[in-house]
Amino acid sequence: MNTMLPKILVVDDTAANLIAMRRLLARSGAQIFEARSGNQALALCLDHHFALILLDVNMPDMDGFEVAALLAEAEQLRETPIIFVTAAYADDLNRLKGYRSGAVDYIAKPINDVILQSKVRVFLELYTVRAELQQTMAELAERNQQLTREIGERELVEAMVRHQASHDILTGLPNRMLFNDRLQVAIQHAHRHHDHFALAFIDIDGFKGVNDEHGHPAGDALLKEIAARLSAHLRGNDTVARLGGDEFALILDDIDDPHQALQLCQKLCASLGEPYMLRFDDRLDEVRVSASIGIAPYTHDDRPDANEQLIQAADRAMYTAKRGGKNRCVLAG
Repeated sequence: MNTMLPKILVVDDTAANLIAMRRLLARSGAQIFEARSGNQALALCLDHHFALILLDVNMPDMDGFEVAALLAEAEQLRETPIIFVTAAYADDLNRLKGYRSGAVDYIAKPINDVILQSKVRVFLELYTVRAELQQTMAELAERNQQLTREIGERELVEAMVRHQASHDILTGLPNRMLFNDRLQVAIQHAHRHHDHFALAFIDIDGFKGVNDEHGHPAGDALLKEIAARLSAHLRGNDTVARLGGDEFALILDDIDDPHQALQLCQKLCASLGEPYMLRFDDRLDEVRVSASIGIAPYTHDDRPDANEQLIQAADRAMYTAKRGGKNRCVLAG
C-alpha cells in the first residue's frame, strides 16, 4: 500500500497568509506546497497530485476563479477538490460563481482555525479512502482471471466510489453534482409531459452560532439531524440535496399550484425550527436553529439556461426570506 503523505497546495499572494496557513496545517499529516500566484499554482499542479487546494480568491494577474476554471479544463486535475479562501463568503453571487468554477467549499477570512482544520481533515480522509479503494481495485483487476468471485467485490467497490462521488460524505444526501443532474432531468420531464415541479433553496439560520458555541463536531451532528428531518418530511418522489455548508436544496415533484409548494415548505420550516438534542462531551444539550426557504416554481422555460434561471430565482427568494427576518418561506415573484 502506498504510504506517501497526501499533498495540500496553498495559493495566496500574501506571504503573511502563507505563513499563517503553514502554521495551521503543520499537524495535518500532509505535505504542504505553496504558491504566490495563479501561474505558480498551475505549474505545481502539473508536477504533483494534490489531495486538496486551498485557493485565495483575490489575487493580482489571475484570481482564484480563473485558476479553478483552468484546472477544471485539465482532465487529470478537474477532480482535485478546491476550497476557496475569501473575505466575500457572504456574497451569494461570488459564491455561485465559485461553485461554477469548481469550488467544493468556502472558508471565510479571517480564518477560523478549527473550521479550517476540520474541513481539511475531511478531505484528507476522503483522499485516503479513495486512494485505498483505487489500490484495491487495481489488485482485484490483476487477479480477475484467476479469482472470478472477486468480480462481485470489485463491482461493490465501484458502486461505493460512484456513491461517494455523488453524495455528501457527512449527511449521505445527494451532493451538488447529483442535484444538478436531477434538476436537469426534472426540467426535461416537465417539458415533455407538461408537468409542474418546484425548486426550493434552504439556508439554516443560526448555524454559525452553534459552530461557534459548541464546536465543529456539534455543527456536523446538527447537519445530520437537519438532513434526517428533511428526508423524513418529504415525499418519496422528491429530492433533497446538501449543496455545501448549511445550504440545502429541494426538488418538489408534481406541484400543480405554487401555494402547494409553499405549504409543504412551511411545514418543513416548522419542523426544522423544533429543538434538537445533540450530545456534547457525553451530555445532551438542546440546540435551536431555524430555516429561510426560497421557492421557485418551474414555468416551462424553453431557454437553454432554464436550470440556471430557476436556481437563481430560488436563491433570490431565499435571500429575501433571510432579509425579511429569517425563519420563513418566500415564493419567487
